Amino acid sequence: MQSQYDRAGLIALIKAEFKIDWRGVHGANHWARVLHHGKNIGAIRKADLMVVELFCFLHDSCRLNDGRDPQHGARAAEFAHGIHGDFYSLKPMQLETLCYALKHHSGGDVSLDATIQTCWDADRLDLGRVGIFPSPEFLSPEASIFIDLAHDWSLRR
Repeated sequence: MQSQYDRAGLIALIKAEFKIDWRGVHGANHWARVLHHGKNIGAIRKADLMVVELFCFLHDSCRLNDGRDPQHGARAAEFAHGIHGDFYSLKPMQLETLCYALKHHSGGDVSLDATIQTCWDADRLDLGRVGIFPSPEFLSPEASIFIDLAHDWSLRR
């Protein structure tokens, strides 16, 4: 069963509330690359692609700046939980997975859960945009095969 999802409405809400540069290092272009990576890795890993896609749009949506913002993941999880039912309807376990992935995405953790790790892999593969080469130590084996290609792409922004 496909979850209900209003992608355009969600993106419009995020854009209206976004506090930093929409075209900056944590903005829409970054999310598009993360979504691309997430769909590719998620298909290989059999991750929940709905959760992965929502993660891609939401993970940096509540940043207050482009620098150090250690609570942005927790704010994103709270935001995602608060708008659940308005733009998407997930099963309870999907929502829990999404919120966990959001809350902990910048902590350097790894997860045995295919969906959570796919979310984190997708974001980490775009670290080149801020001058960081992704480390295979923090990626799934499936994501590691894309490191060089993803890094080159992130540098082109």
